[in-house]
Amino acid sequence: MVDGLRDDDLPAVFRSSDNASLAGQRSFVRGTIWRLLLAVAAAVFGAVSGSAALVCLVVVFVAALCVEVWLLAERPELAWYDGRALAESAKTLAWRYAVGGAPYPVDLPESEVSRRFHERLEVLLREAPPLSLAPVGLTRTTGEISATDAMTALRSRDFDDRRQVYLQHRIQDQLNWYASKASTNTARSRAFRLSLIAIEGLGVTAAVLRLLHIVTFDLAGILAAILGAGTAWAALRQYETLGRAYTFAATELAVIYDRLTSTDENSWAQEVADAEEAISREHIMWRASRGAS
Repeated sequence: MVDGLRDDDLPAVFRSSDNASLAGQRSFVRGTIWRLLLAVAAAVFGAVSGSAALVCLVVVFVAALCVEVWLLAERPELAWYDGRALAESAKTLAWRYAVGGAPYPVDLPESEVSRRFHERLEVLLREAPPLSLAPVGLTRTTGEISATDAMTALRSRDFDDRRQVYLQHRIQDQLNWYASKASTNTARSRAFRLSLIAIEGLGVTAAVLRLLHIVTFDLAGILAAILGAGTAWAALRQYETLGRAYTFAATELAVIYDRLTSTDENSWAQEVADAEEAISREHIMWRASRGAS
């Protein structure tokens, strides 16, 4: 049985944009974490009296300002979103080519298939925002933007092999990924909700204790800052929204898997195109949920 396409088997434009997206995601998440932690630290030092606390408060605000300016200047979230869009577009083209999906059916002359594939990748590169590419031996005008040997080898196999590889290493892998992410995001959404409720309860208790002069510093203000940071983090990660979206995507892919198992060679090219459209649609919804254009 032929193995599926690994990341190294995809065109260089995929690896370049994938690297850019992952780097952008790491930078944006780290920057956001620091921004939220510094906001909580500011609330802590603001609740404590004394000159030392005031000095620490100034330092914290300066650090928070630096982080905010860096995020505004670098815009790592754009590399995350745009890089992921380019990577997924390249990946879907690669799978269509490798298994004979439209617009690259196996009965098409190889010269025409190569021309179509090459032209489409060139379009992706021309339209790619600068932040969506990272160095992997590829520039915007040169590099490996043609089909790889692994893609061509898979394309040359008989129909049953191509169908089995596509079902197992594309549809089933995506289905498993969505199902796993749906479960994880749903569990995290519930955990965050319970945590925020607990913090709100502690905030009420802290306010009452201060009203009774049992607690003399602003513990409620600190808890409010923690609550705000937790709410902002949950909004960034979108656990509940992604849990529902990934559940729907996994269900849709399960239906597609069943349909593809009974697809004959005559309708295979279009069925693959429809399956890839379904996968692309989920990613478009993900980008829209994050405000990416």
